[in-house]
Formats: sequence, structure tokens, C-alpha cells
Amino acid sequence: MKDFLTLWDYSKEEIYCFLDEAVKLKQMQEQGEPHLYLKDKILAMIFEKASTRTRVSFEVGIMQLGGKSLFLNSKDIQLGRGETIADTARVLSRYVDGIMIRTFAHAKVEELAYWASVPVINGLTDDHHPCQVIADLFTIKEYKGELKNLKLCFIGDGNNVANSLLEGAVKVEMDICVATPKGYEPKGEVVEVVKKLACQQGTKVIITNDPLAAVKDADIVYTDVWTSMGQESENSKRQVCFKDYQINQELCSYADKDHIVLHCLPAHRGEEVTADILDGPHSVIFDQAENRLHVQKAIMKALIGR
Repeated sequence: MKDFLTLWDYSKEEIYCFLDEAVKLKQMQEQGEPHLYLKDKILAMIFEKASTRTRVSFEVGIMQLGGKSLFLNSKDIQLGRGETIADTARVLSRYVDGIMIRTFAHAKVEELAYWASVPVINGLTDDHHPCQVIADLFTIKEYKGELKNLKLCFIGDGNNVANSLLEGAVKVEMDICVATPKGYEPKGEVVEVVKKLACQQGTKVIITNDPLAAVKDADIVYTDVWTSMGQESENSKRQVCFKDYQINQELCSYADKDHIVLHCLPAHRGEEVTADILDGPHSVIFDQAENRLHVQKAIMKALIGR
């Protein structure tokens, strides 16, 4: 594959290749071993949505691989406004070796990838967050030793993270249950295609409005903010709709006794997750955040290093 846009584009074997490569790169970094696989390569980073982890992990990652990054925000370029996406893609392709973009509409990323002659990596869109979920799978595998046949529950908003978790979980033959308030379920077409694959391979995909049913015997308990960037006007309404979907001690008591807790961050302590869970013995959230660095290095090495 030239681009990294959604996890649905990749097979189970290809996903495991990213995970295996991330293991090697993490070990090399921990041992102080140079790994300059992208020496003198340049990554353009387009940010139309603000970010902490995405910017820092990609910027540090390309540097550790021997390359350089070029940060471009919405004020620096006129993507799809003053200049067409196609023209921007073709111009940037003459200057850089890869493009990472974090934006709103997923169609914009698809169009950029269509016209670019260099690899395009989806750093986040309103519909998908594949880099995050590769890091999630990597973290789960670190702690559980395997992915197949585990039960992952996601409780909260059926957002871009939920969509990509559905795709990633099914691809690696993991059971997944997503619990949201009514009207906040994951994207319908994503649910439809993952359920078809799950049916073929004997894994479970459950979409429910019952958080207790979702968390029962779960190996992984996952949540995200209730109000994503761009939805600020809905915050008051969402606080009411999601009040029964908080990850807390009572809810987690229904999970497997050895469960781990994930959150893609930033977290709103006391809203979608309580502080005692976030900082508790089952939380691996900050390892999960670190692992964004290692898996994104694996992705860049695979796509840009060719």
C-alpha cells in the first residue's frame, strides 16, 4: 500500500507487520541503538486540527529515524480553499517524501492521497484514527501477549476512534463491543462491513446502548472524550446524554479481573473517566500514549523508506 488512510485497507498480516516492526524500533530506541532508516527524508505535517500527541510523536519519530519534518498549519497553506487539494498534493509531492495530515473531512485525506505521488498518512479525520488504533493494538499485545479472542469494550461516543477500533479489532480477530447512548453509535457503513468479516471468521461485533453489557468480562476497557474537537456547541447536551457512560470503579468491577484500561487522550478527568481509574493499577494509558511514537515510526519506515 502507498498510503495509510484506514485500517480497513490492510490485512491482518500487514497489521501484524506494523506491530512487529514497532517492537523492533522500540527495542532499538531503549537500547540506544541508532535506527536512521529515513536519513534525509522529509515529512510534511499538515494540521487543520490542533494536536499534542500526533504532532510530537510524528516530529520526534521522523527525527529519530534520521529525517526531518515540516509543520504546516491551516494558516500556512490554503488546502482546498485558496488552492485545490489536487494542486497542493502535486506541489508537495515535488518537495517532500511523505505527507501526514490531521484534518476534519475524511474525503479530503482521500483526495490528497489520490493526487499525491508520495505516501499520505492519516493522522486523524472525523471518521477514522488509524494511527491511534495501531498503537492501541500494540499496547494490548504488550500487556496481553496476544490479540485474537480477547474482548475489547469501547464505551462513550461512536467517533473516529470507535470506527477505527472496530476495523482494527475485527482484522486481528478480537471481539469488540461498543456501547454508546442512542443516536451516538459508530458510523453505519463501518459497522456493516466489520460485522460481515466478523461473521465469516467467528468473532463478535456488538453495538449496544448498555454499558454494563459491554464491559462484562472485558479484557480491555476503552473510552474517549465525550465531545470531540469541532463539537463544542454540543457539549452541554452531551454531558447529559453520556452521564451513565463514565468509566469508574463500579463499571470496571464487571470487567475481567485482569483488564487493562485505555484512553487515547486528552482525558477530561471526572467526565468520561474518573481520576482513580486513569491513575489506577489497571491503567496503561501513558504506555499507550508512548506507543504512538513507536508505531508511527514503523508506519513511516514502511511507507517512506521504500
